[in-house]
Amino acid sequence: MVRRVAVVGAGVSGLAATKCCLEEGLEPTCFEQSEDVGGLWHYTDQAEEGRASIYRTVFTNSCKEMMCYPDFPFPDDHPNYMHNTRLQHYICKYAKHFDLLQHIQFKTLVTKVKKRPDFSVTGQWEVVTQRNGKEETTVFDAVMVCSGHHVYPNLPIADFPGIQKFKGCYFHSREYKEPEKFRGKKVLVIGLGNSGSDIAVELSTVASQVYLSSRSGSWVMSRVWDNGYPWDLLVITRFQTWLGNILPRALSDWLYVRGMNRFFKHENFGLMPLHRTSRKEPVFNDDLPGRIACGVVVMKPNVKEFRETSVLFQDGTVQDDVDVVVFATGYSYSYPFMEDHSIIKSRDNQVTLYKGILPPQLEKPTMAVIGLVQSLGPIIPTADLQCRWAIKVFQGQCILPPASEMMDDIDEKMGKKLKWYGSSTTLQTDYITYMDELASAIGVKPSVLKLLLTDPQLALEVFFGPCTPYQYRLVGPGKWSGARKAILTQWDRTLR
Repeated sequence: MVRRVAVVGAGVSGLAATKCCLEEGLEPTCFEQSEDVGGLWHYTDQAEEGRASIYRTVFTNSCKEMMCYPDFPFPDDHPNYMHNTRLQHYICKYAKHFDLLQHIQFKTLVTKVKKRPDFSVTGQWEVVTQRNGKEETTVFDAVMVCSGHHVYPNLPIADFPGIQKFKGCYFHSREYKEPEKFRGKKVLVIGLGNSGSDIAVELSTVASQVYLSSRSGSWVMSRVWDNGYPWDLLVITRFQTWLGNILPRALSDWLYVRGMNRFFKHENFGLMPLHRTSRKEPVFNDDLPGRIACGVVVMKPNVKEFRETSVLFQDGTVQDDVDVVVFATGYSYSYPFMEDHSIIKSRDNQVTLYKGILPPQLEKPTMAVIGLVQSLGPIIPTADLQCRWAIKVFQGQCILPPASEMMDDIDEKMGKKLKWYGSSTTLQTDYITYMDELASAIGVKPSVLKLLLTDPQLALEVFFGPCTPYQYRLVGPGKWSGARKAILTQWDRTLR
């Protein structure tokens, strides 16, 4: 019987895990190495070792109706997209509202998580923590790993010949905080992800010139979509997902590319993705096309080599007098506290998890990795549903197939990822499909047909409206009495 659960990290996933444990009558202990909740969203002026880091001006890419905890909507007067300080304030309010703080041990670092000798019988883990220089070992029935994947910077120096000769300065984007010290400089940003484009746009207001280098291009979307509504309220709907699944692939690809090019033609701006129809995560930036049009950001292909003060690009062009290089090259996921690394990365050093949560090779399913998926949807409701599923597995209420079938399921999804996202290593997955899969397994997926007979107004909003988190608290275990009202008033709060 699982009773005591260790939760590693008190970010948005760790808080969801702690609350879901309490809802199910379990005893969670959450370990957080900093002095506050929020994880990635807890801004500090300096990047700290072993902790996620954001720059001062980070805003959310999901709107407030899509990204809230499913039984805790944002206040009406909050804007649709939020600055990190506002989101951090909401996260703290959530922790207080559900009385989670008493279950969190702050300034406590998890140094080791290892199976107990009798693991194959008990499924128990030893968790070693450090606090004020003192080490402590505690035994838990289950572990929920909620430490995120924006901690260990991926700095692929080996891919950039000549960087040792380069006389300017270079650093990973996690060290970047604000633009002022780059005033008047020539800056090269490498990497066209959300961080890379944000930093390039922000630097273009003070630098003498910004170059943005991309290996494979990317779709760039605006947060503000048709008629000024938030993009995700219009794009992430059950109707759109259903349509995408029934249309022939060629037609759905054509519609996708057409939709992505609706505001500007990507190839004219040097942004066109190499794999046009790949559904890899787009970049959200309302200003990048405008900055390119004004010439203050210049798009460049991949870097071929660095020289002392200049950079040679793949297309043969050379850029002289570059002062600063920012590597916005993402993160690698690492779990230094796991004694046996093969538990999470069981194949070719790739993350191999059933439903993106559970290591399939464990003799007892008593470990869950939360928040290690990416979709075109928000992480908070995803983590919440992952936690609810994992706890049902811990309690034996959600029966798992044999390990071989779990591996087959993982392989099948890898194949689909290759087809849709152009890479099998990606954490990418389709938001509604994934959420519904987890929700079905634990009996919390709303049935549109049933609703059509009993509550037609709600049924239409659930199917044609945005797939907001409240949908997963309408029915079944853990349902929330305010879910129906929250769904029927979501457009009012958006307009407000």
